[in-house]
Amino acid sequence: MDSLKLLALDTEDLSVVSAHLQDAVFKTDGLAYDARHHVFSLAVNRFVWEKAAGRGKAFERRRAAIAFKRVNAVRSIGIDRKDSEAVFSLLAVDFKPNGEGPDGTITLVMSGNASIALDVECVEVQLADTGGAWETSLKPRHPAV
Repeated sequence: MDSLKLLALDTEDLSVVSAHLQDAVFKTDGLAYDARHHVFSLAVNRFVWEKAAGRGKAFERRRAAIAFKRVNAVRSIGIDRKDSEAVFSLLAVDFKPNGEGPDGTITLVMSGNASIALDVECVEVQLADTGGAWETSLKPRHPAV
């Protein structure tokens, strides 16, 4: 089994997680915040970039779960939780520290100018594939800058 399992404890680790989550898609029912345990979680269908190089017409997506731990607050822009059919595409996961300390804000940047900001004590993120892969003929494309 070639399931991905990653743990991020600093900004360098988080950039690796972000790369694996680029172009992951999800609906609002995949979002959850457990304030009591300070965990924000997200269920996504991630594009398997690590297998996309050199492939022909077929690519892969996998079901994955992401857990952001030590989360004190969650804010979102451009997301209507009541619209269960809206599909969001995750472009990047960024971290901006508050001064010198390990605390700061993790931002999930999505297409369509949507975002989720997580105020965290420190970077502690887990990413794990939770199911098998399925084939897709669509490879995400980004305009040249």
